[in-house]
Amino acid sequence: MAGLTHFDTDGQAHMVDVSDKPVTARIAVAEGHIRMTSETLALITEGRAGKGDVLGIARIAGIMGAKKTADLIPLCHPLPITKVALELTPDEKLPGIQITATVKTGGQTGVEMEALTAVSTAALTVYDMVKAVQKDMEIGGIRLTLKDGGKSGRFENP
Repeated sequence: MAGLTHFDTDGQAHMVDVSDKPVTARIAVAEGHIRMTSETLALITEGRAGKGDVLGIARIAGIMGAKKTADLIPLCHPLPITKVALELTPDEKLPGIQITATVKTGGQTGVEMEALTAVSTAALTVYDMVKAVQKDMEIGGIRLTLKDGGKSGRFENP
């Protein structure tokens, strides 16, 4: 299990001990999308969705998802998140919504999982809010695009 920090020497899953790591500024950015028909996208962008402001509610859901990551992912540390920002951008070419989440903390471990959870939660919320008109929407492309801070330094995913 060399290199996998969530396993002990016996191969058992455990929460990584970060108590000796210094507190540093950390940031993570993740992205993803939800693909739908042009008609469903128009319903969202024109404010005609029966459940209300789809993008506004999905933004709040993404923020909440980031804050609840440690409750959802068993070995994640609860972190003092200092910023969560989501951009939900309608994209006619997709067609659908492009989602980007930026999460920051001053802590002993990174916020990659929080950024990925924020994107996932926002996409699932968009799905939930318009599933009555389209059930075959597709969520995809969820990936980390930037991570900075801590011992491993900067990572950029082109």
